[in-house]
Amino acid sequence: MKNFKVDQSLKELTEHRTVALPIACYETTIAQNIHGYIPLHWHEEIQFVLIVKGEAIFQINEEKLVVREGDGIVINSGFLHMAKEKNQSGCVYICLNVSPHFVLPQELYTTYVYPYIQATNLPYLYVDANEEWGKNILEAIVKINQWIRQKSPYYEIDITIQLTLIWQNLIINGFQLEYNQTEMLKNNRMKQMLNWIHLHYAEKIKLDDIARAGQLSRSECCRYFKRVLKTTPLNYVIDYRIQKSLILLQQAESNVTEVAYQVGFNSTSYFIDKFRKSMNMTPLAYKKRRK
Repeated sequence: MKNFKVDQSLKELTEHRTVALPIACYETTIAQNIHGYIPLHWHEEIQFVLIVKGEAIFQINEEKLVVREGDGIVINSGFLHMAKEKNQSGCVYICLNVSPHFVLPQELYTTYVYPYIQATNLPYLYVDANEEWGKNILEAIVKINQWIRQKSPYYEIDITIQLTLIWQNLIINGFQLEYNQTEMLKNNRMKQMLNWIHLHYAEKIKLDDIARAGQLSRSECCRYFKRVLKTTPLNYVIDYRIQKSLILLQQAESNVTEVAYQVGFNSTSYFIDKFRKSMNMTPLAYKKRRK
């Protein structure tokens, strides 16, 4: 089981780089995550994904889409996203995370990279293996994954060549880029509210507190959560507390009551009820199963 770590702002804490390069490439089995899915997070790196087995449901900001086996997705820098497998398909994918500054040489960054990572109408791009440009991108991901594992002579140079190929195939499609200041502001406010929740989840939380963190009214705060996360702010708090409890329950010395209060529940019975609805088992059953 793997614990997917993020900071209070949901920024992923994994360092996406090898010793030599500001990139990381690894295979992810979604069901092996401690939560059973990849929780909501964001990172500055651009993410290139190739589904090698099963199907995955990705959510980027408020939009959900299914990515089929053999296809992929590009998730832009800075956008909130999460993933879960579809219909227990045993989904496995190759994930390539690349610093935007490493995609192309610095002299080309301002012209050919920066406009794309700033565009508000390009949170993600579905990569279809049946399209020539999509096939080229997916094949390059496979090659980079192999070279990082094998570390053959001059593999770093081979990787930079493939990254250039990936980016060229992406931009030759002629996407019309848009820069909506309102969308930028919404994205930042959502991150601010989530950041506040993740700092204060163990305390008593009111809707007013969350709304204030995003500089919104109560009603606007609820609309943000409903639009992006398809839930209410306080239900998100409950879900997040349960996520934090999963880590604590795996500690041998922990007990259910202590964990309930540590993550912000003021009633053990309420914690057990919400945990059962979320995880389809009681906290004690989860603890025994992980043990």
